[in-house]
Formats: sequence, C-alpha cells, structure tokens
Amino acid sequence: MEKKNNTPAPTQQVAQKRNQWKEVWRRLRQNKMAMVGLAILIILALAAIFADVIAPNGFDNQVIKDRFQTPNSTHWFGTDNLGRGVFDRVIHGARVSLSIGIISVSIAIVFGGLLGALAGFYGGRVDNVIMRSMDILLAIPSILLAISIVSALGGGLFNVMLAVGISSIPGYARIVRASVITLKGQEFIEAARAIGANDSRIIMKHIIPNSLAPIIVQGTLGVAGAILSAAGLSFIGLGLSPPNPEWGAMLSGGRDYIRDHMHMTLFPGLMIMATIFALNLLGDGLRDALDPKLKN
Repeated sequence: MEKKNNTPAPTQQVAQKRNQWKEVWRRLRQNKMAMVGLAILIILALAAIFADVIAPNGFDNQVIKDRFQTPNSTHWFGTDNLGRGVFDRVIHGARVSLSIGIISVSIAIVFGGLLGALAGFYGGRVDNVIMRSMDILLAIPSILLAISIVSALGGGLFNVMLAVGISSIPGYARIVRASVITLKGQEFIEAARAIGANDSRIIMKHIIPNSLAPIIVQGTLGVAGAILSAAGLSFIGLGLSPPNPEWGAMLSGGRDYIRDHMHMTLFPGLMIMATIFALNLLGDGLRDALDPKLKN
C-alpha cells in the first residue's frame, strides 16, 4: 500500500496562514483596550502623514511678537519663546518621533533577528560567539550605549536611529534564538531538509516566519522604548539639532520656561505619554491575541 502524504499543499498552507491571521485579528478586536491603543496610533500616524495639511504654518515659523502666548483660538497649544506655534511643532514632531521609533526597531529586528536565528540554528561555537557578544552589549544599559554611539557618530536623525537600533539588537537576538531552538527540532524542519532545502532557505522560509509572533509583540513594545530613548537623547542635547521638532528636544527647549509657560513642555510631554500608552496597550493586546494558550 502506498503511504498517504499528509503534508498540506501550498495553497492549503496559504489558506491556513490566512485563517490564523484572521483569528488573531478577531481576538485582537475583542480586546477593547488594545483597540483604543490602535485607534490612538492610527490618529497619530495620520497626523504625521498629513502634518503639512494639519499644521500649514510649519514647525519653524517664528513670529517674535506672538511669543509666550497661552493656548488660544489661533494657537491651540500656545506659542514658544520664539513665537512658533507649539501645536504646529507637536504635529510635525509626530512625523519625526514615529519615524525614529519605527526605523530604529526595524534595524534591531533585522540584525537582532538574523543573529538570533544563526545562533539558535547552528548552536555550538556560533551560538557562543554571538550570544556572548550580545551579553556584553546587554551588560551596558541601552540608553548609555545609545549615548556612547551618538557621542561618537554625532547628532542627527540617522545617527539617533542607528544608535537606538543598535542598543536594542541584543533583546531581539535573544527572543529569536529562543524561538529557533524550539522550532528547529520540529517535523516540518526535518521535512524541509528531506526535500533538499539548504540552511539559508530553512532559516528564511521556515524558521523566521514561524518566529514572528514574539517578534511582533516585542517590536510593538520596542517602538515605545525607542521613542523614549530618542526623546532622552534629544533632551540632553545629543539628539536632533534645532529647529527640528522632536518631542524630546521640545521638552528640553521648554524646561527653562516651565514655571511661567508650562504649555511649552506640557503638550510635547502629553504626546510622548499618549504614544507610549497606546503602544503598550496594543503590545499587550497582540501578546494575548498571538498566544495560542489564550484562545476563546
């Protein structure tokens, strides 16, 4: 008798994956707090995309006679020490801060994920070299590592993204390594080997796609940490140079006037808080939605 081939056809596998993601989306929608976080992030993303329309005055339109105005009908968030609208700068700052968070985390996921996959898949000496290197980086607080990198490379948007991304690599490497160690002994990996797939194909086509769930959750929460790190760098003068409207730089610029003109720091601070809050809500919701043990 011929043995039946129980391996699903490619079209079946695609359909199964689509159904899995539909189920994840269904469970995510049931989490009201996660949907609140997603709604806030969508609003912030739209504000960043259409910043030129929402705040047409630009982020560096200085009108000295209008300086230090409190929030009013003309300037919703008031004006700063140079007469620039705080609302305009906050809206344009969303574009900068969200870009830093997303690109920094993308850098960390790409390099950390690749290193973690190699370490977990090959083990032995490769694992020891990669993970001991990651341990050295983990021994240094991420913000101090980012400060060191920016100090060496200089300020600027790209250098801030690079510094925050590099400082986040070890965490992603450890997460992916743990997932790969669990996956590499599974039957579908042995099946891929049996049909002649090489190591790179197994890693890129089978290992990494099946490790996406923890990476997605960590990446969502990591964007929040990256935004905070970038804000911290800008606050101490190592981030973006003026007049770039990064939220941390706005906090730093308004701290000298905080007693008499609190609005200069209040609104950038609220934007940072709202963004981090939304990302944490969405990250927690994704963690629950992607956890097969919590199916309902």
